[in-house]
Amino acid sequence: MKIEGQAALVTGGASGLGEATARELARLGAKVAVLDRNAELAAKVAAEISGVACVCDITDTESVNAALDKAAAAHGPARILMNVAGIGSAKRIVGKDGNPAPLEDFVRVVNINLVGGYNMARLFAARCAKLDALDNGEKGVMLFTASVAAFDGQVGQQAYSASKGGLVGMTLPMARDLAQHAIRVCTVAPGLFATPLLMELPEAVQQSLAASIPFPPRLGKPSEFAELACHIVTNGHLNGEVIRLDGALRMAPR
Repeated sequence: MKIEGQAALVTGGASGLGEATARELARLGAKVAVLDRNAELAAKVAAEISGVACVCDITDTESVNAALDKAAAAHGPARILMNVAGIGSAKRIVGKDGNPAPLEDFVRVVNINLVGGYNMARLFAARCAKLDALDNGEKGVMLFTASVAAFDGQVGQQAYSASKGGLVGMTLPMARDLAQHAIRVCTVAPGLFATPLLMELPEAVQQSLAASIPFPPRLGKPSEFAELACHIVTNGHLNGEVIRLDGALRMAPR
């Protein structure tokens, strides 16, 4: 699919990998809706890329539909969905105090990362399926953001790994399901990237993490994630695939 002129949605678009993706889509000529729970940051990014900001909680159907309506009113119906929103968590299943990890934490992470991603996908797909096909026969493309933790999660990452592993497992059946509607589905599983959250860590910790990456021995750049996300849109034969973007990193147990 040619990106120029298309309406695109980016969840988690106000910061980190989502912001980089929103900016790259805009640079390539897309009309971008920045969906995020942070209204102030979403508005800032949207203003800088001539897009539209939509406050959105991906776990809430009413909130998602309101965001999709606002985006469509501004740019027309979207054919591109970049699911980047998500949260992290690290809780040992049995804490140092001997108590079990709080179930609420596990539920919250899975609800946002996995259930929220599915919620966003189903509501986007239902609208996209009603559009006329483009010249190449497709109607839309969607991307999920997993993590290398889906494959080699570390100690304490049960909730995070489960949620990202769910996205990985959902990719192929969703691509097969939506083939009848000419909508492609792919997932990117990034490794260690220089996101705002990670950059808050002490410099020594950042350097240690970067040194664990075989090559290049540095943190990934958000722009590199964005470039791959946009390539998936333009490469019409990429479908049902999960792509690791990690510099050959394989996470150690801790």
